Amino acid sequence: MKRDSFLYRVYDLYYDGFRHMTLGKTLWAVILIKLFIMFAILKVFFFPNFLGKKAPKGQKSQFVSEQLINRAK
Repeated sequence: MKRDSFLYRVYDLYYDGFRHMTLGKTLWAVILIKLFIMFAILKVFFFPNFLGKKAPKGQKSQFVSEQLINRAK
């Protein structure tokens, strides 16, 4: 990649910025840990696979439409 290209300058800007961080590295670590907790751990406990348990295999769209129609009545 040429040193005059836009992509190289953007890459160099971020690379240099992350290399000289002190407090920022700790903050990024906290952010990544929180994202892991939100998406990996909370998903298991608070968002069960409801359609996988209730709907027959290959009939998920039909099951959802029936549930929506039954609730509207």
